[in-house]
Amino acid sequence: MNLILLGAPGAGKGTQAEVICDHLNIPAISTGNIIREALKNGTELGLKAKSYMDSGALVPDEVVIDIIKERLSKDDCQNGFILDGFPRTVPQAEALDAMGVKIDKVIDIEVADEKIMKRLSGRRVCQECGASYHIDYKPSKVEGKCDKCNGETVLRKDDHPDTIKERLEVYHEQTEPLKDYYAKTGKLTIVEGQEEVKDTTALTLKALEA
Repeated sequence: MNLILLGAPGAGKGTQAEVICDHLNIPAISTGNIIREALKNGTELGLKAKSYMDSGALVPDEVVIDIIKERLSKDDCQNGFILDGFPRTVPQAEALDAMGVKIDKVIDIEVADEKIMKRLSGRRVCQECGASYHIDYKPSKVEGKCDKCNGETVLRKDDHPDTIKERLEVYHEQTEPLKDYYAKTGKLTIVEGQEEVKDTTALTLKALEA
Protein backbone atom coordinates (compact mmCIF):
# COMPACT_ATOMS: atom_id res chain seq x y z
CA MET A 1 0.00 0.00 0.00
CA ASN A 2 1.34 3.43 -0.98
CA LEU A 3 0.32 6.08 1.55
CA ILE A 4 0.67 9.80 2.17
CA LEU A 5 0.36 11.19 5.71
CA LEU A 6 -0.87 14.76 6.06
CA GLY A 7 -1.26 16.90 9.17
CA ALA A 8 -0.14 20.15 10.75
CA PRO A 9 3.17 20.41 12.67
CA GLY A 10 2.57 18.83 16.08
CA ALA A 11 -0.37 16.70 14.93
CA GLY A 12 1.58 13.52 15.69
CA LYS A 13 2.18 12.28 12.15
CA GLY A 14 5.59 10.83 13.01
CA THR A 15 4.16 8.55 15.69
CA GLN A 16 1.40 7.32 13.38
CA ALA A 17 3.93 6.73 10.59
CA GLU A 18 5.91 4.43 12.91
CA VAL A 19 2.77 2.49 13.81
CA ILE A 20 1.79 2.02 10.15
CA CYS A 21 5.37 0.96 9.32
CA ASP A 22 5.20 -1.82 11.90
CA HIS A 23 1.64 -2.78 10.95
CA LEU A 24 2.22 -3.06 7.18
CA ASN A 25 5.99 -3.67 7.22
CA ILE A 26 6.67 -0.82 4.80
CA PRO A 27 9.17 2.07 5.11
CA ALA A 28 8.25 5.61 6.17
CA ILE A 29 9.91 8.12 3.89
CA SER A 30 10.57 11.54 5.39
CA THR A 31 11.92 14.19 3.03
CA GLY A 32 14.18 15.62 5.73
CA ASN A 33 15.68 12.21 6.49
CA ILE A 34 16.27 11.45 2.81
CA ILE A 35 18.04 14.75 2.23
CA ARG A 36 20.18 14.22 5.35
CA GLU A 37 21.04 10.69 4.14
CA ALA A 38 21.88 11.97 0.63
CA LEU A 39 24.14 14.62 2.18
CA LYS A 40 25.83 12.04 4.40
CA ASN A 41 26.42 9.66 1.47
CA GLY A 42 27.61 12.50 -0.78
CA THR A 43 25.29 11.49 -3.64
CA GLU A 44 24.95 13.74 -6.67
CA LEU A 45 21.46 14.82 -5.59
CA GLY A 46 22.65 15.27 -2.01
CA LEU A 47 25.43 17.61 -3.15
CA LYS A 48 22.93 19.52 -5.29
CA ALA A 49 20.64 19.97 -2.26
CA LYS A 50 23.64 20.99 -0.13
CA SER A 51 24.51 23.83 -2.53
CA TYR A 52 21.10 25.39 -1.88
CA MET A 53 21.13 24.72 1.86
CA ASP A 54 24.61 26.22 2.27
CA SER A 55 23.39 29.46 0.71
CA GLY A 56 20.38 29.51 3.06
CA ALA A 57 17.93 28.85 0.20
CA LEU A 58 15.11 26.28 0.15
CA VAL A 59 15.86 23.16 -1.85
CA PRO A 60 13.80 23.58 -5.07
CA ASP A 61 10.90 21.23 -5.82
CA GLU A 62 12.64 19.60 -8.78
CA VAL A 63 15.61 18.55 -6.61
CA VAL A 64 13.37 17.28 -3.79
CA ILE A 65 11.25 15.35 -6.32
CA ASP A 66 14.35 13.75 -7.87
CA ILE A 67 15.51 12.71 -4.38
CA ILE A 68 12.06 11.21 -3.64
CA LYS A 69 12.04 9.43 -7.02
CA GLU A 70 15.46 7.91 -6.30
CA ARG A 71 14.31 6.73 -2.84
CA LEU A 72 11.09 5.16 -4.17
CA SER A 73 13.12 3.07 -6.63
CA LYS A 74 14.80 1.16 -3.75
CA ASP A 75 13.84 -2.46 -3.13
CA ASP A 76 12.24 -1.82 0.27
CA CYS A 77 9.56 0.35 -1.38
CA GLN A 78 8.33 -2.33 -3.78
CA ASN A 79 5.57 -3.50 -1.42
CA GLY A 80 4.53 0.01 -0.43
CA PHE A 81 5.66 3.07 1.49
CA ILE A 82 4.49 6.03 3.57
CA LEU A 83 5.36 9.54 2.48
CA ASP A 84 5.62 11.79 5.53
CA GLY A 85 6.42 15.46 4.82
CA PHE A 86 5.97 15.16 1.06
CA PRO A 87 4.13 16.48 -0.83
CA ARG A 88 3.92 19.79 1.02
CA THR A 89 2.25 21.75 -1.79
CA VAL A 90 -0.19 21.10 -4.64
CA PRO A 91 2.58 21.54 -7.28
CA GLN A 92 4.59 18.82 -5.49
CA ALA A 93 1.52 16.54 -5.52
CA GLU A 94 1.08 17.20 -9.24
CA ALA A 95 4.76 16.37 -9.80
CA LEU A 96 4.29 13.10 -7.89
CA ASP A 97 1.36 12.23 -10.18
CA ALA A 98 3.45 13.15 -13.23
CA MET A 99 6.14 10.70 -12.04
CA GLY A 100 3.52 7.95 -12.28
CA VAL A 101 3.60 7.23 -8.54
CA LYS A 102 0.36 5.47 -7.57
CA ILE A 103 -1.03 6.57 -4.21
CA ASP A 104 -3.63 4.27 -2.65
CA LYS A 105 -4.68 6.35 0.36
CA VAL A 106 -4.04 9.75 1.95
CA ILE A 107 -4.56 9.98 5.71
CA ASP A 108 -4.91 13.42 7.27
CA ILE A 109 -4.39 13.65 11.06
CA GLU A 110 -6.61 16.56 12.13
CA VAL A 111 -5.79 18.44 15.34
CA ALA A 112 -7.11 21.94 16.16
CA ASP A 113 -4.52 24.74 16.20
CA GLU A 114 -5.23 25.54 19.86
CA LYS A 115 -4.48 21.95 20.88
CA ILE A 116 -1.26 21.95 18.85
CA MET A 117 -0.19 25.21 20.49
CA LYS A 118 -0.80 23.73 23.94
CA ARG A 119 0.85 20.42 23.03
CA LEU A 120 4.06 21.94 21.61
CA SER A 121 4.49 25.06 23.75
CA GLY A 122 4.19 22.93 26.90
CA ARG A 123 7.01 20.63 25.85
CA ARG A 124 10.30 20.81 27.76
CA VAL A 125 13.53 19.05 26.75
CA CYS A 126 16.57 18.28 28.89
CA GLN A 127 19.65 20.11 27.66
CA GLU A 128 21.91 17.31 28.90
CA CYS A 129 20.32 13.98 27.91
CA GLY A 130 17.47 15.05 25.59
CA ALA A 131 14.67 13.55 27.72
CA SER A 132 11.29 15.06 26.88
CA TYR A 133 8.61 16.31 29.29
CA HIS A 134 5.39 18.31 29.18
CA ILE A 135 4.27 20.83 31.79
CA ASP A 136 0.68 19.45 31.73
CA TYR A 137 0.83 15.86 30.46
CA LYS A 138 4.24 14.64 31.64
CA PRO A 139 5.85 17.09 34.08
CA SER A 140 9.25 16.39 35.62
CA LYS A 141 9.23 15.74 39.39
CA VAL A 142 11.07 19.01 40.01
CA GLU A 143 10.08 21.87 37.72
CA GLY A 144 12.90 22.77 35.33
CA LYS A 145 14.98 19.70 36.24
CA CYS A 146 15.31 16.38 34.41
CA ASP A 147 14.24 13.26 36.34
CA LYS A 148 16.99 11.19 34.72
CA CYS A 149 20.13 13.33 34.95
CA ASN A 150 19.07 16.46 36.87
CA GLY A 151 19.93 18.58 33.81
CA GLU A 152 18.02 21.76 33.01
CA THR A 153 14.80 21.34 31.01
CA VAL A 154 14.09 24.12 28.51
CA LEU A 155 11.59 25.31 25.93
CA ARG A 156 13.16 24.71 22.51
CA LYS A 157 13.08 27.49 19.94
CA ASP A 158 10.91 25.31 17.66
CA ASP A 159 8.34 25.02 20.47
CA HIS A 160 8.10 28.75 21.19
CA PRO A 161 4.49 29.97 20.62
CA ASP A 162 5.57 32.52 17.98
CA THR A 163 7.46 29.85 16.03
CA ILE A 164 4.54 27.40 16.25
CA LYS A 165 2.15 30.08 15.02
CA GLU A 166 4.38 30.80 12.00
CA ARG A 167 4.66 27.09 11.16
CA LEU A 168 0.88 26.67 11.37
CA GLU A 169 0.31 29.67 9.11
CA VAL A 170 2.66 28.16 6.48
CA TYR A 171 0.85 24.82 6.82
CA HIS A 172 -2.61 26.36 6.31
CA GLU A 173 -1.43 28.40 3.35
CA GLN A 174 0.73 25.85 1.51
CA THR A 175 -0.10 22.32 2.67
CA GLU A 176 -3.76 22.31 3.70
CA PRO A 177 -4.96 22.74 0.06
CA LEU A 178 -3.71 19.17 -0.47
CA LYS A 179 -6.79 17.97 1.42
CA ASP A 180 -9.03 19.26 -1.37
CA TYR A 181 -6.62 17.97 -4.02
CA TYR A 182 -6.81 14.40 -2.71
CA ALA A 183 -10.48 14.58 -1.66
CA LYS A 184 -11.34 15.04 -5.34
CA THR A 185 -9.62 11.73 -6.11
CA GLY A 186 -11.57 9.93 -3.37
CA LYS A 187 -8.35 8.91 -1.63
CA LEU A 188 -8.53 11.21 1.42
CA THR A 189 -9.43 9.85 4.86
CA ILE A 190 -9.53 12.22 7.84
CA VAL A 191 -8.53 10.94 11.28
CA GLU A 192 -9.46 13.17 14.21
CA GLY A 193 -6.44 13.36 16.55
CA GLN A 194 -7.34 12.31 20.10
CA GLU A 195 -5.94 13.34 23.48
CA GLU A 196 -4.43 9.87 23.93
CA VAL A 197 -1.96 8.74 21.24
CA LYS A 198 -3.25 5.14 21.43
CA ASP A 199 -6.77 6.34 20.56
CA THR A 200 -5.48 8.22 17.49
CA THR A 201 -3.53 5.08 16.54
CA ALA A 202 -6.66 2.93 16.75
CA LEU A 203 -8.48 5.34 14.40
CA THR A 204 -5.49 5.44 12.02
CA LEU A 205 -5.34 1.63 11.76
CA LYS A 206 -9.10 1.55 11.20
CA ALA A 207 -8.69 4.12 8.39
CA LEU A 208 -6.22 1.81 6.64
CA GLU A 209 -8.89 -0.85 6.34
CA ALA A 210 -11.65 1.50 5.13
